[in-house]
Order: sequence, then C-alpha cells, then structure tokens
Amino acid sequence: MARTKKTEISEKLKEENKEVIENKEEGFGEKKSETKSSLSPEEKKAKLAKLLEKAKKLEESVEEVKDIDLKKKIKPEEEEEKKDALVPIEDYLKSSIHLGTRVITPDMRRYVYRRRADGLAVFNTALLDDMIRAGANFLAKYLPNEVVIVCKRESGWKAVNKFSEITGIKAYTKKYPAGILTNTNLENFMEAELIFICDPWLDKNALEDANRIGVPILSICDTNNFTANITQIIPGNNKSAKSLGIILYLLTKLYLEIRKLPVSPPMIQDFIDGWDTLQPPK
Repeated sequence: MARTKKTEISEKLKEENKEVIENKEEGFGEKKSETKSSLSPEEKKAKLAKLLEKAKKLEESVEEVKDIDLKKKIKPEEEEEKKDALVPIEDYLKSSIHLGTRVITPDMRRYVYRRRADGLAVFNTALLDDMIRAGANFLAKYLPNEVVIVCKRESGWKAVNKFSEITGIKAYTKKYPAGILTNTNLENFMEAELIFICDPWLDKNALEDANRIGVPILSICDTNNFTANITQIIPGNNKSAKSLGIILYLLTKLYLEIRKLPVSPPMIQDFIDGWDTLQPPK
C-alpha cells in the first residue's frame, strides 16, 4: 500500500519537474528569439498560484507517507506473532535463532524468508516454531536411555549438558568417541535408537555412524547445512550459544511435558548466560 503511494508521488513529481523544465525552456526560447510575447503580470500571478497549489498538495501527500508506521502496516513475516507460539517472538529474535549464514543450500531454502542487507539469510520464525514443536514430538517417541545427543561446537556445550542433566539423555560434547555405536568390542560401546546432533557438518562422524547402523537422526540445521540422510530436522542458527540455548530449552520443556516425566520445568536462564539482559534487535 505504502509502495503504491510512493509510486504515485514519484510520478507526480516527475510530471511537475517536466512542466517546470518545459516552462524554463519556453522562457529561454522567448528570451532568445524575443519574438514571443511575454505573459502579463496577472497571468504570471495565476500560473504561480497554480504551481504553489500543486506543490502544497504534493507536500501533504509526502507527509502522509512519512506518518505511516511501516512496521505495523508491512510487518516482516519473521516478526509476525503466532498465537500459539512456544515463546514470544521477541524471545526468538533476541536469541538470534532466526539468523542464518550467507550460504543457503537447496535443502534449507524452503525455511528462509529473505536475506538481510549484509547478506545473512533470515529464517521464518513462525516456521521455526512449528519445526521445533515437530522435533520435540519426534524426540519424545524415545525413552531417555534410547537417545544420544552429540555436540562438537563449543557454543552448544552449556545448553547440551543442561539438556542432558534434566532429561537424562546421554550427551557427548567436545569429541565424539569414534566407534561407540558401531564397534561392539569397545568398552564404552552403547546401543541407541536415536542420534541427536547439533550440526550435520561438525558432528558428521556421529551422523555417519548412525547411518551405518540404520539409526534415525534428529539434527539442528543452519542455512548452510545439507540434510541428506537426516530423519528429522530442526532449522535454526546452530552457531550461536543463544540460539542453541533456546532450541534445547524448548526441546527439554516439551520432552518433559509430552513424556510426562516427574521433573520440574526448566528455566531458560539455565540454558543461556545473561538471558535477562538480552535485547531483541530493533
């Protein structure tokens, strides 16, 4: 709507500029040839009054456009509030869960809303909310002792360890023990029904082991990730401690609710340092 108004104003300005130019050219022609009769004082006054009236109307139109709150009239999709959202939209924004990378793979394009001016991809937060809920329902099909969560990226260690502590799901951070799922001769060998990874690239060893033994995989995927051989994805920023924190907080909360585990609901402050002082971007 605002764009249409601006277009109309632009066209009007172009017409006025054209008229002024033509008038100037006409004046120059008169001065040069000195053959055309000049306008009478009354005609000049009437023409000037007409031009001033048009200019005033254009000025009022411009002020009308300036008064429009574009955030209210044309609200970006990633900032739209969902009635049944797991958390307020401000929480998603201040966690940076919606900010992807400058690379968008074909697998992840469907979850991207747009690009920012700096080239970063922006996830659709309404879709992220739905996918976190779907991921939690998928995770809740399994008992805690049937799941292993793997996170090599340091920014996710705090949230992963808290997730593991509350849910009872086994966690491997820093380094994934090679062969733990495939080599029965290892002392620490274990069987799992679901492997949960935080990045298909960094946690590729766990991903490969899970594929080798045919175990389903749940993965958090950023815009630069490929999703081949992943059973269920949760799209979102998997680089930031804040983003990983809110995803794992919500998964913990939903997992406890769905499985009706006798554990006190978690607090987001336990997953993200300095949460109460974070501010959503303006």
